[in-house]
Amino acid sequence: MLKEAVAQGATVEVAFANACRELGVDTTEAEFEILEMPTKKTFGIFGGSPAKVRAYIEENDDPAQAAADYLKAVLREMGLPDVEIGITREEAGAALSLSGEDIGFIIGHRGETLDSLQYLASLVANHVESSYYRITLDVGNYREKRKETLEALGKKMALRAVKYGRNNALEPMNPYERRIIHTAVQTVEGAKSWSEGEDIRRHVVIGPEGGERAQRHNNRHGDRRSDRRGDRRGYNNRRDNRQSGNRSDNTPRAEGPKSDAPDMPIYGKIEAKK
Repeated sequence: MLKEAVAQGATVEVAFANACRELGVDTTEAEFEILEMPTKKTFGIFGGSPAKVRAYIEENDDPAQAAADYLKAVLREMGLPDVEIGITREEAGAALSLSGEDIGFIIGHRGETLDSLQYLASLVANHVESSYYRITLDVGNYREKRKETLEALGKKMALRAVKYGRNNALEPMNPYERRIIHTAVQTVEGAKSWSEGEDIRRHVVIGPEGGERAQRHNNRHGDRRSDRRGDRRGYNNRRDNRQSGNRSDNTPRAEGPKSDAPDMPIYGKIEAKK
């Protein structure tokens, strides 16, 4: 489908630039046709007319192909001119699969670069399609592998939350990955999950359905031994005080655990084992 605009200017170049501006594209992206050449004024006073140019572009009405073409252009600038892009059409969208040599770096740290390219490709596709058109981008089946890793992580943390009665905060994730975690947690009886944080810090927290349980800091042997040691120390101190004639109660009291600094996070990042 052609998209065109007609404009005038003092010269052909100016008229062409004006027409491209109306199309919203750069002059390197459009073709043009000269409708009228400019004419000079007689004696610099009478007559004369501006140049008239028709600029046009071939507009792709296939959102999936438009997204693929855009990605090819971006990847070419990234030094990957030979990347192949396969298109699998789906309901209300398409899956684009990239293949080629030495393209693993496109994925980025935990898929961040891949997610960014997918977002940009989606913008291009939805510029063509009036209704929402979903684009997913994959390299070497990374999405499926990441999904399996997140599902395993969600179940593992859910089981831990139920067993120990404590909340577990995961690392920040995008909405798609958070949904995978939430779905996995739902398969574990007694566990629940929710999201906290804003923007790029938004993350999933997994905990027991009834809320956190009070924790007991004891064991069958260690605490009894420490209690006996504490009792002996208290007895010896009291005996020393009586022998020295000191009637004041100077028996030392056991100190509780030192609290963390106020700015220290309660839970660290929890990552899947590789």
